[in-house]
Amino acid sequence: MTTPHPHRCGWADNDALMRDYHDQEWGVPQHDSRMLWEMLMLEGFQAGLSWITVLRKRDAFRDAFDNFDPAIVARYGDDDVERLMANPGIIRARAKILATIAGARIYLDMQRNGENFADFCWSFTGGAPIQNDGKSWVASSPLSETISKELKRRGFKFVGPTIVYAWMQAVGIVNDHAADCFRRPQVAAPPGKARRRAR
Repeated sequence: MTTPHPHRCGWADNDALMRDYHDQEWGVPQHDSRMLWEMLMLEGFQAGLSWITVLRKRDAFRDAFDNFDPAIVARYGDDDVERLMANPGIIRARAKILATIAGARIYLDMQRNGENFADFCWSFTGGAPIQNDGKSWVASSPLSETISKELKRRGFKFVGPTIVYAWMQAVGIVNDHAADCFRRPQVAAPPGKARRRAR
């Protein structure tokens, strides 16, 4: 007897890497500051491209950027930029590389000022994931516009509302798994903790 095939979000069904990413990571509420920052930086590299492009290069990105350790990346200089520009394993976009280095410095500045990056990220939803209905999808939202403006105000680049919304989905700030996806209830917040459709 064969095990029934789990029903998942349509975008994740046709590629093994995307399937694993969907089944293990996408939409899981992430509360680790460094990981939230890493995902925001990787989403920035996605700008103008597709997520699968970034996903296929993620290991190379982590290797090239010292596992996205902000304390190390913040110290990168011109030689590091040229090293990264010569690395065929990553997306070689100078503006995005410079934005990641600047992003590490902003992250550390926030830390020095007593502001935890995870607390900042989750402050916009009161610490609880937004549970959308899983039947309709948007590319951005009023909330992603608000977060985008705040990130830009702090100096982050490649954090437009669409990039920010994709990041929110990825790190579980919003649960956008399809209504019939097997992962939807698995990543949902406990009863009473979720905010409903506060787009």
